[in-house]
Amino acid sequence: MSDSGQDLHASGMLAPFKYYLCVRYGECDAQNVVFNARYGDYIDVACMEFFRSLGYTHGDDGLEVQLVKQTTEWMAASRYHDILEISLWVSKVGNTSFIVQAEFRHAGREKVVAQSETVYVRVHSSTKQKFPLTPEMKTKLLQGAPGIKVDHAGMLT
Repeated sequence: MSDSGQDLHASGMLAPFKYYLCVRYGECDAQNVVFNARYGDYIDVACMEFFRSLGYTHGDDGLEVQLVKQTTEWMAASRYHDILEISLWVSKVGNTSFIVQAEFRHAGREKVVAQSETVYVRVHSSTKQKFPLTPEMKTKLLQGAPGIKVDHAGMLT
């Protein structure tokens, strides 16, 4: 967010972090579409790559987080072998928690096929109790990883 409180990623002023994956056969259901619960898996992997791009890996530097809430809305189906592009950014940071926004698109297309909001809380690695985010963590999370792309689908090669 800017000093004015505007979400610079959502406004298009900053390019979001992007993660690419190819839908695998086992991720689809009997209706031949991606099973709804898989979107949570996709967000989890994309977020871990996002955190890594910020210089954090699980537990390093005290950035251990737990998911406390996740909502997803679907606008269109995704199917076996579709290449999904997940755009991620942090829209809000509190004392111990932050909100990650995710937009799913079929790679190379404008239309959003699903969107999700995930709330993470920082926890102490040994006690698992809520633990404050440092000012540096807050800054890094809000700045995000503009323009960074992680491609596990072979889309960009």
